[in-house]
Amino acid sequence: MAIGTSLNKLTKEFYTQDVLTVAKELLGKSFCKVNEDGTFLSGKIVEVEAYNKINDEAAHSFKGVTKRNEVMFMGGGHLYIYFIYGMYFCANVITGYQDSGSAVLIRGIEPLTGIDAMGTNRFGHSDLSKKEFNNLTNGPGKICLAYNLSKNNNGENLLSDRIFISDAQNISSQKIVVTTRIGIKKSVELPWRFFIKDNPFVSGK
Repeated sequence: MAIGTSLNKLTKEFYTQDVLTVAKELLGKSFCKVNEDGTFLSGKIVEVEAYNKINDEAAHSFKGVTKRNEVMFMGGGHLYIYFIYGMYFCANVITGYQDSGSAVLIRGIEPLTGIDAMGTNRFGHSDLSKKEFNNLTNGPGKICLAYNLSKNNNGENLLSDRIFISDAQNISSQKIVVTTRIGIKKSVELPWRFFIKDNPFVSGK
């Protein structure tokens, strides 16, 4: 049996919910990847940001479908990977129904399993110092490096057994911090960034 089939993967119904609902409920869930050699990578999602084509100029989907953002219109349960600053990839979870143009950026993950492989992907070695471990997946670009995610993974179905999100603990509302999003210049007033309070793998305060 494949690893993915033995875990409590999130269903299509989860991903077709409203983007803000999905964003908050992703906190505490496990982002998982099974490598071709069978290595299993997983980590707890601790920080996210929501993006929606309606009234959100920071969303890639705001001006409609393009070759770059077409995955955002495929409907909930797909992985949207894009390239920024000429050097980093970012992973997003598509939400809603077809043509919704909404996504959740995964900004911070707490590593759980496959840490040696993540370290090798990110730093070129598995014997991580405390500083390297603390900086392993505390940012969207770092996450893609650690999980070895690239444009080749753009559009992947999160219902598969290769890359998926496993249902795990629910985070109480008292432990969820809500702020405006960071690293953007448009629609900066929207309070659509959510993270787990005091978690060391949150990318920025």
